[in-house]
Order: sequence, then structure tokens, then C-alpha cells
Amino acid sequence: MSASDSAMNPFERRASIGLASIYGLRMLGLFIILPIFALYAEDLPGGHSHFLIGVALGAYGLTQAILQIPAGWLSDRYGRKPIIIVGLLLFALGSFIAASADDIYWIIAGRVIQGAGAINAAVMALTADLTREEHRTKAMALIGITIGITFSISMVLSPILYKFIGMSGIFTLTGVLAFVSIAMVVWFIPNPAITRFHSDTEANTSKLKDVLRNKDLLRMDFGVFTLHAILMSVFMQVPFILRANGLDIHHQWVVYLPVMLIAFGLMVPPILIAEKQAKMKQVFMASIGVAALAQLGILFLQDSVWGVAISLLVFFTAFNVLEATQPSIVSKIAPLDAKGTAMGVFSSVQFLGAFFGSAMGGLLMQVYGGNAVLIFAVFMLMLWLFVASSMQPPKPLMTKMYHLREMSEEEARTLKQSLAQLRGVGEVLIVASEQIACLKVEISGFDEDGVEYLVKGVSDVSE
Repeated sequence: MSASDSAMNPFERRASIGLASIYGLRMLGLFIILPIFALYAEDLPGGHSHFLIGVALGAYGLTQAILQIPAGWLSDRYGRKPIIIVGLLLFALGSFIAASADDIYWIIAGRVIQGAGAINAAVMALTADLTREEHRTKAMALIGITIGITFSISMVLSPILYKFIGMSGIFTLTGVLAFVSIAMVVWFIPNPAITRFHSDTEANTSKLKDVLRNKDLLRMDFGVFTLHAILMSVFMQVPFILRANGLDIHHQWVVYLPVMLIAFGLMVPPILIAEKQAKMKQVFMASIGVAALAQLGILFLQDSVWGVAISLLVFFTAFNVLEATQPSIVSKIAPLDAKGTAMGVFSSVQFLGAFFGSAMGGLLMQVYGGNAVLIFAVFMLMLWLFVASSMQPPKPLMTKMYHLREMSEEEARTLKQSLAQLRGVGEVLIVASEQIACLKVEISGFDEDGVEYLVKGVSDVSE
């Protein structure tokens, strides 16, 4: 493979950086209120109900879960950029409604509309349109890294911004950032030469039944639902605990800043062990258990700022590991022809979990008190640990993609048979209509030269 083929070209780098930035700016708008909203909403009309506070905090997740896959389908029909722009306009509208809200009900309305701007699937599809198959994984990884960094920044920036511009200002800022994103879509993101369905990034209705019948994928769906439910429930309780320990809403960043920075570093060794030493299930199970212990730590050490801070550090380290490894596991266990569908369902369930966790956290606080939220978190995590225990350890595989020339179905079948016989090749998918060869191969030891020889024989000379 030539040097030019081994690295993204300027067009792909521009597209990947731009789309990751758009994704990140939108997620910033969703994340940034998490550490402060419950405390702020208490003083609003209707804020006496912790259940309504929880609904407002997580309302975006409900509409996001319902609409993101259909939005991806609409982008196939009407184009990626128009759907992304409409989604960002909806997000901006919801932000401005929430900014001008004078009660909890209008904030709920604004958050529902924010979530209706469900651009995730369309962004992923546009990323696939604008990158060559062999670089698509890099582009998707850049988006994933951006989300993680955005989340950490949000936790720290939120209380500081609130001190200077208030909640109305934060919502207004997120609306303005949506318009900045629209400008990037129009003037910075390249236009794709062709828009087509990508089985590796988009949901296919014909594969939904297969995905929903796959027990290991269902275990992963339950896991991401639980993880984000717990995350949202944390922000229904921890801000009140920190305030009870003398840290008001303006100063809670002194806990979140070191916690997020250190947790971001601590997540790296477990992920390397999981991927490089093929111990994915062991690391995965241990992280769930550690997250449960962290919730118990918050419960029993809640009278100490240091106790809460250390417990949060442990929790967010485990959270980061789980957040990073779950998509990798889904990619490893999903059939190649249903990978996009599996990831679409996985992402939708994640947002559904965010809504459930915040609403349930609010309801438990209102009816039983704050400790009930932490007990709920421990129960959900232990249930997840039980569900995950019967999961088959994912094989140490990675996905490789190659571009092919236009070929007949007979040629595609012949190539598939030849590739499947090579050492270390676990699964082969040839999609003649998309001109791609997609392979699951062993991380080390697969016959890469043999694969490239066969693929080169049926690829464009320019590739």
C-alpha cells in the first residue's frame, strides 16, 4: 500500500475534522447543562417537582432515540446536508425556547425540540460519503474521541459559564453554536460526489429483526441503556450532595475539573489491555463492577467532599472505559451486513436510557429521597453485570474495508470465496452495489498481503 493510500488526503481530513466538530458542538449543547440544571431548575415554577426536573434534563433523549434512525433514512432520500441543517435549526429553536423559558414546562418543550434535531445518523452517513473505505474507521474514531472530550469539557465549563451568563445564556450559547455548525455544513464541509446507502454506518430495515434477535447485541443494548441511565441519574443527585457539603453551583467545577482530567488518563490502560491483550470481556465486566462500587462510595461517603470526589473519579474512569469499549464490542459481534443497523439501534437505546435515567432519578428523589437514586444505580449496575456475564467473549477481530471496481454479482461471489479462505479472515462481506469489500480479521496474524493482492486484482488501478 502506497504512502498516499495509508493516510487521509486533505479532502478527507477536512471532512472528518469538520464533521467531528459539528457533532461535538451539538453534543456540547446537550451535555453542558448536566452538572447544574437540577440545582437551577429548583427555583423555577414547577421546579418543586424533581420528577419534572428529571424529565426536562433527559427529554432530549426521548426524541433523539425516536428520530435519529428515520433522520438517517431521510438523508438517503433528500441529501445529507439538508437533513443535517434542518436538524441543527431544530436544535437551535429548542435552545432558544429553553433560553426564554420562565417555567419548567417550557424548558421541557425546548429540550424535546433539541432532541428532535437528531443529526447523528446523517452525520455518520455523510462521513461515509466523504471518506474512502480504508479511512472510514479513522474518521468515525475521530468523532468518538470528540464526543468524549466534549463531555469532559462540558462538566468543567458548565458551572463557570453559569456564573457569568446564567442558564439562559448557556441555552442561548448552544443555539448560537448550532448556527455556527450550520455555517460549517454550508461552507466548510465538502459536498459528496455521490450519496448512497452505506451498510456499515446506516440502519437497514431488512436487518432490524436479525439485530433484535441477536442475544449478545441485546445484552449490549441493555448495557448502554443502563450506563446512560446511571449517568443521568448521577446528575439528578450529586449536585445536591456537593451543595450540602458547602460547594454551591458556581464552585462545583473544582470537583469536576480534576475528576475529568484524571479519569481521562486512567481510562487508557484498561482499554489497551482490553484491545491489545484480548481481554475485552474481563475489562468490561470489571468496569461494570467498579462503577457499582463507585455508586456505593457516593452513597456512604456523601458527607465528605473528598469521598464524593474520589467516588466520582472511580465512576467516571469506569464510565469512560465502558463508553469506549461498548461500540468496539458491538462492531466485533454484529454481522458485517447488519453492522450499521446494530450501531443505529445501539445509539437509539443509549438516548432512551438517558431519558429513563433522568426521569426515574427525579421520580425516586421526589418520592423516596436522594439515597434512593444511588440505590437504583447500584441495582441497575448489578443487573447489568448479571446480564453481561453470559455474553460470549468477543473475538479479537478488527474490521478492514477496501474499495472495489464495479463488478458483477458472480465476480463478487468468487472474490468472497477467495478472501474467506485466507488465514485469519473471520467474515467477508462483498457489497457489489456499494463497491466495497468488508472483512473481519484477526488483529494479528491475518494474511494482509493475500487480502491486498486479491482486492487489488479487482480494484481500480487508481486505488
